[in-house]
Amino acid sequence: MRDLILYIARALVDLPEEVVVNEVEGEKTMVLELRVGKGDIGKVIGKEGKTARAMRVILNAAATKLRKRAVLEILE
Repeated sequence: MRDLILYIARALVDLPEEVVVNEVEGEKTMVLELRVGKGDIGKVIGKEGKTARAMRVILNAAATKLRKRAVLEILE
């Protein structure tokens, strides 16, 4: 899951080396914290949050296969 979000985020931003994803895994829930460079936060969120929403949909589809719940948090 971590690698999936890392791959997508690095493809979107100008500074891919600043992308960091931390994974906190519980019994049934997985929280992924995404950090990008200051100038790239808008690219990850997208217009009206559409890019972030699409990333969450993909993440939830992959998590469903593992019978888990996944939450994506985009941090500044």
